[in-house]
Amino acid sequence: MLDRQGTGGSIMVSVTTTDASGARIIAELIHGHGVSHVFIVPAILREGLAELGSLGVRTISAHGEKAAAYMADGYARVLGRPGVCMSQTVGASNIAAGLKDAYLSCSPVVAFTGGTAPDTRYRNVYQEIRDFDMFAPVTKWNAEVEGPNRLPDVVSQAFRVATTGAPGPVHVELRGNTGQVGVGSPDQQRAFELNIDPRFAEVPPFRPVADAADIRAALHELQTAQRPIIVAGGGVMWSRAEAELVELAERMSIPVATSLHAKACIPESNPLNVGICGTYSRVCANRAVAEADLVFYIGSQSGSMITAFWHVPPQGTRVIHLDIDPSQLGRHYPTAVSLNGDAKATLQRMLADAPRRDNPVWRDRVQTLVSQWRSEVAATVETNSGPIRPERIVAEIGNALPANGAAVIDTLQASVWSGSFMPLKGASQRFVRCAGSLGWGFPAAIGAKAALGDRPVVCFTGDGGFYYHIAELETAARYGIPLVVVVNNNGAYGAERPDEQSPYRADAGIGDANKTWKFGQYNFAQIAREFGCEGVRVENPVDVGSAIQRALGSGKPVVLDVLTDPTASHPRAWTPPALAHV
Repeated sequence: MLDRQGTGGSIMVSVTTTDASGARIIAELIHGHGVSHVFIVPAILREGLAELGSLGVRTISAHGEKAAAYMADGYARVLGRPGVCMSQTVGASNIAAGLKDAYLSCSPVVAFTGGTAPDTRYRNVYQEIRDFDMFAPVTKWNAEVEGPNRLPDVVSQAFRVATTGAPGPVHVELRGNTGQVGVGSPDQQRAFELNIDPRFAEVPPFRPVADAADIRAALHELQTAQRPIIVAGGGVMWSRAEAELVELAERMSIPVATSLHAKACIPESNPLNVGICGTYSRVCANRAVAEADLVFYIGSQSGSMITAFWHVPPQGTRVIHLDIDPSQLGRHYPTAVSLNGDAKATLQRMLADAPRRDNPVWRDRVQTLVSQWRSEVAATVETNSGPIRPERIVAEIGNALPANGAAVIDTLQASVWSGSFMPLKGASQRFVRCAGSLGWGFPAAIGAKAALGDRPVVCFTGDGGFYYHIAELETAARYGIPLVVVVNNNGAYGAERPDEQSPYRADAGIGDANKTWKFGQYNFAQIAREFGCEGVRVENPVDVGSAIQRALGSGKPVVLDVLTDPTASHPRAWTPPALAHV
C-alpha cells in the first residue's frame, strides 16, 4: 500500500509492504529520483524489476555488465541526471570495471549489485567472491545494505552523493547474490516512509556562489590582462553554464578553448572559439593557450589531458580557477584567484559586474591562429579522392547532426578526430566522449539514445573499439533503439600505429608483431544486419554525408561501416618548441 504526499521540496512516500518486497522500496527510490531506464545484466532484483516496471521505469538488459555500466553512464551524461545499472554478484567486478570511465568523467552513475550474506560467508557458497572492495577506487561512495530497514537511507544517500559537489559514481551492494535483501515471510507487514528529495535527481542540486571579493578580483585580472583566455572543462556542461560562459567571453572579448568534455559549450561558428586544447587538441588552441598571459579555468581539473601534461599553458602563467570542488583549486597551477562555486551561479554573479571590453590585438591574433589551422587542414577534410579520411567522417557527422542531437565518441583516435574536426552548433547539442575505456562509445550511445527519446544520437568509434561490445547490436535491435553508429574501419588499433611501419620489433619474441595491432577490414554492415539492425558500407568520400543523413532518418539502429585510409594517423599535440617531444 502506497501513500504519496509532497512536503516542501520533498516527496513523502509511505510504503506498507511485506518483507519480501524490500525491492519495492528500491523501485520507489529509483523512480522518485526521475530515472526512466535502468541497465542490467540478469539476474538482479527479480522482484524489483517488476516493481520498477509497474512504476513505468524501463529495463534494458545488456549482454555484458561493463556495457550496462557504460549505458548508464551515457544516459547520465546527456541528461545531467543519475543513470542506474545493476548486476548480480558474480558480475559485480565487471560493473566496477565499467565505472572507471564514469569516475574519470565525474558522471553520476548509481550501481546496484548483489553481494554476499553474513550468514553464509566463508562457507564456499556458490559464486561467493567478495567484490565490495573493488568499487572503492572507482566511486565517490561505496556502501552495503544487509537489511531492508537500511534501504531508505542508504539508497537516498547514494543519489545524494552522486549528484552533489563534483558528481560521480556510487555503488550499493545489496545482500544476497541477486540482491534479494529483505526477503522474509510473506505474511509479515512493515511500514517504511521514504523521503525523496527531487533536488538529487539532477546535477547540480545546489549552486554555491564564490566569494564576492574573489569575484571582484577575478574580474580585475580579466580586465587588465593583455592576452586572457578561458579554458572550459566538463564542469561547465554539468552545471549547464554554457550560455553564461559565452556571454562573459563575448562581453570581455576573451577567446575560449575547451576540453573534449566541454566541446559543445560554444558553437563552432563563434569567432572566439579556438577549439580543443591539451593532448587531443588543435594546434591553434594550444598555441593560443601557450601565448596567453592569463588563463581562466572554469569547471576543469586542469589535469594532463587539457594541459598536454602541464605544458600548455607553461608553468608560471597567471591562472584564475573556478570549480565547485575546492580540492582542485591551485592543484596543478598556483592561482592568482581561486573561485569555489558552481560554474553557472558564479558566472551569473560575475556577469552582473563584468565590464565590456574590446581587445582587438589579442582577438585578431587568436583568429589568425585559427584561420591558419583551418587552411592547413582544409584539403584533408574536403578531398573527394583517395581513401576516406577520418577527418572527413567527423566533419560530415557534425554537419548532419541536428541542433538537438548528441554525438557520443569513443576514446583514442575517435576522440582526437572528433575533438578537432567535428563542428558543433552549440549548447543545444550534447557531445560526450570516453575518458579512456576503449569500447565505451557504442554502449554509452545506447544509453544516451534511451535517455533522449526522439532526439538523434550518433556514435563515432573505431573498429577496434566497436569489437569490444559488438553484441550490443542485438540489444539495440531487441529494444528498437534507433541510434546511428559510424565505424572508422581501418583494420587496426590505429592509435597504436606511430609513424613507423610497425610499432613492434619483429625480433621481440611475440611472433607476428603486426597481429598485435592489425586486423582485417571486415564488413560491419553485414554483421549489423545479422543482428537485426540496418547496415551500410561506405567506400567513397562523397557518399559519407548522404549516408549519415539517411541513417538519421531511418528510425532504426544503423551501422555505417566506413572503410578508411589505414595509414591515417591522428595529429600529435603541439607544445612550445622546447617541449615538442610531448
